[in-house]
Amino acid sequence: MEYTYSLQKLAAYQPRKTKKSKETFDAGLALLNRGGYSGKGEEVWDGIEKLALAAIDEGNLEVADRCIKLLIDKFPGSPRVDCLEGIRMEATADPELVLVFYDQLLDADSSNAAIWRRKASVLRRAGKIERAVEELSAMLDTFYTEPDGWVELADMYASCQQYTYALQSLSHALLLSPQNPSYFLQYAETAYLAEDIPLALKTFLHVVDMTDDDDGDLAPSDSIPTGITLRAWFGAKLCTRKLISEPRSASSSASHTAAPSTTNLSHLGELATERLRTAYLNVKNESPPTVEADFIAAVSTLVK
Repeated sequence: MEYTYSLQKLAAYQPRKTKKSKETFDAGLALLNRGGYSGKGEEVWDGIEKLALAAIDEGNLEVADRCIKLLIDKFPGSPRVDCLEGIRMEATADPELVLVFYDQLLDADSSNAAIWRRKASVLRRAGKIERAVEELSAMLDTFYTEPDGWVELADMYASCQQYTYALQSLSHALLLSPQNPSYFLQYAETAYLAEDIPLALKTFLHVVDMTDDDDGDLAPSDSIPTGITLRAWFGAKLCTRKLISEPRSASSSASHTAAPSTTNLSHLGELATERLRTAYLNVKNESPPTVEADFIAAVSTLVK
């Protein structure tokens, strides 16, 4: 696994007890217990790291500790292993002790962006949002080209309903990763929460353009929207509905984004409805409600 990418993954790690983590844990533990990791080259250490994280996900800290000890013995002083140690501490230690550990690491090497992000994450979970924002902002002043850091900062601002700052943070992520549709989707959803509906609609439609399979065997009208595309169509539906029912929202765009004409809004709303109806029928094997409020409530259950 590429080193920088691995550190970024560790920096963003959050424990999630999923089917995938259970499968990784079961397969990795069986391999560990029968000595299957020995003699397999450098890639073996990626497997042990993944097993350590899966063990933390599953709450089996004994196995996590076994893996981390193997990694410490092999790579003493590695920033990647230091980060993994911190994640293990976060599972059981008092947040203040974890923060002391991260501060010691940063005092020794202030260039470890992953540790900086872990520290901000601990502060956020401890309810110290202002300090978390300060830490992450300071990190991004030094490491501007960390798009995931900007996205995390935006999420912190959004959790405090500071949507203008969230949009500013996300704009940096868009500049750094202009081909990432998930960043644009987050930007669109944040713009909607900020009540900049024309900007939200424009960005939702951009996400659709980015994710629709125009090169596939099916025409876009025959495809079934899923995942990010489905969320983008749902957002577009909410925007067109609001702009039609509340015309004043079209003139209150903080970004000065122009809204489509009434005729075009109507057409966009109908297209979004058709796309969402197709998705609902595919998943539920039944037609969604025809009353618009009930339709939106029903389709919202598909959006994740």
